[in-house]
Amino acid sequence: MKFGQWLGLIACAAVLLLLWSLRDVVIHLFAAVVLAMALCTTVGVVRERVGCSRPLALLISLAGLVLVVAVAIAAVVPPFVGQFQQLLLQLPVAADKAITLLRQGMDLSSHMIYGQEALHWLRQGMGETSNGGASAVGQSLRSLLGLAGNLGSGLVQLLFVVAVALMIAVQPTAYREVVVLLVPSFYRRRLRQVLLHCGDALSSWMGGVLISSLCVAVLAGIGLSLLGVKLVVANALLAGLLNIIPNVGPTLSTIFPMSVALLASPWKALAVLGLYVVVQHLESYVITPSVMHHQVKLLPGLTLAAQFVFTVLFGPVGLLLALPLAVCLQVVIREVLIHDVLDPWRQQRLTP
Repeated sequence: MKFGQWLGLIACAAVLLLLWSLRDVVIHLFAAVVLAMALCTTVGVVRERVGCSRPLALLISLAGLVLVVAVAIAAVVPPFVGQFQQLLLQLPVAADKAITLLRQGMDLSSHMIYGQEALHWLRQGMGETSNGGASAVGQSLRSLLGLAGNLGSGLVQLLFVVAVALMIAVQPTAYREVVVLLVPSFYRRRLRQVLLHCGDALSSWMGGVLISSLCVAVLAGIGLSLLGVKLVVANALLAGLLNIIPNVGPTLSTIFPMSVALLASPWKALAVLGLYVVVQHLESYVITPSVMHHQVKLLPGLTLAAQFVFTVLFGPVGLLLALPLAVCLQVVIREVLIHDVLDPWRQQRLTP
């Protein structure tokens, strides 16, 4: 290799090391890009329907977004906070009730199998746990609530993401050209096409996820209303929002409605669990395949692998952004690695 090639290789390695050391900043910049793409998609829809200029369409989109968020906060947050406070106060009682039911089930099973209380030692230990259950749960909740006070850095990061997203949404072409200028001149036109493909894939994915999440929220709301579970709107909204995170989100969305239902009846909590299982099966096998038929297709195994890898690399933010990262990587691998590298190399090998 010549000196210039060695110098270029060393520069590439230095850039990769710099990006790795700044990976937290990079993942937040990617979050801003995803949010900016959502805004740009909305702006495109508004311009197509209204026929106005881009700045006016952006203002209309932002005003509509602020209005929707304000209405959702006003309608959901006050009852959600009140119900959550009630849940924190009654959770020790629910824990004692669950332990009591478990002890009764153990007694019944022991008498049916052994004819005696063969699990007396375990029952005694659970009795001690039950006696101190309220204080232990209360102490744990106080510890968790103490962690909630350390949200300053998260708020700063959120403001950073929103500010950068707004800047990109105002001038998306200018920022795209900045990225294009960072590569050699012979590949700039091709990179511009790849970035456009990534933008189209993100827009398609976001549209499909929005429709799927709305369907999940509506189905969860209808089911919870029929079961008589309190705070239907908040639980349905939570199910729709957490549906964005596959595999993990649906599991987390069942915790709060099951906890609320457990305070009323253990069987109602099991009914809520069954409801969410049915809703998620409908979402996985009926709604998502129908919605994503003309959208971005991601294999379930690759989705789970992407969640694991990006969570290890970037933490909780990587889990939230695992799917858009996987969508972009899929486009980059298809367009750059396969079309630009492997296909020409195969053609050269086949040429006599």
